[in-house]
Amino acid sequence: MRTSEGPHDETFRFEHRVPVRFRDVDVGGHAHHSQVLIYIEEARWRYWDEVAGRKGIESVDYIMAEARVRYRQRILYPDRLRVGVRVASLGRKHFEMAYRVLSGEGELLASAWTTQVMYDYAQGRSVRVPDELRERLEAYEGGPLPGRRTG
Repeated sequence: MRTSEGPHDETFRFEHRVPVRFRDVDVGGHAHHSQVLIYIEEARWRYWDEVAGRKGIESVDYIMAEARVRYRQRILYPDRLRVGVRVASLGRKHFEMAYRVLSGEGELLASAWTTQVMYDYAQGRSVRVPDELRERLEAYEGGPLPGRRTG
């Protein structure tokens, strides 16, 4: 994570559009704070499908270890958010993703970071990042990815 600025000033090659739904709105007149995690989950799933080449729910080969969100502005209905996703670091058994949530007009609304651990559900344990996946992610992201970047 970049100190105070966060991932909004980094390059996001992958972007997924997510609508703000009427049901997302809370009594404050904006999307409930928990909705950002759902918006980034939808975008992460598209990235995992399109970039990582993992098709279908049975191909999910990681577990969520950590999620952090920085809220910058209210998310209002109606809007069609632009959620940027990228792999920020790639370790031996884990990878970190960064997210940028923009309004349809391009205003930064939220930044987020998640850490995923590669996981073999049949064996019930963490596993190494497969070489094939590492190569695919690094090719898409434009080169070798650093190890753990956050504390």
